[in-house]
Amino acid sequence: MAAPRTFQHLSQAQSGFKPPLISNDNCYLGDVFSSEKDNSAAPTAGGLFRLEAGQPLTYTYNFDEHKIILEGEFEISDSTGKAVKALPGDILYIPTNTTLTFKTSTYGLAYYVAQRKQGEL
Repeated sequence: MAAPRTFQHLSQAQSGFKPPLISNDNCYLGDVFSSEKDNSAAPTAGGLFRLEAGQPLTYTYNFDEHKIILEGEFEISDSTGKAVKALPGDILYIPTNTTLTFKTSTYGLAYYVAQRKQGEL
């Protein structure tokens, strides 16, 4: 019989977890949790993405991702011309091979869950 499993908890992650700088001088992203140890065949990683005013970020996703906007705002556009202003409470589904451009005049903070190993971008 398998040992009981439990959940993980990170208190006040929205205000207390500071993701590392990944691009330019205004783009931060860091995984908070990963299912890789429990499900190495199809792992997921979840974490925080923060963009501050400045240079836009253009990124092509090599994995599926879900994102919910927590604070601020993002202007998000894709290579087909679709564009949205994403605000707190908005949820996005981003399929593999989608290229998005993120920009903001203030800042934006989002939580994501991605179908990938921890730390893979």
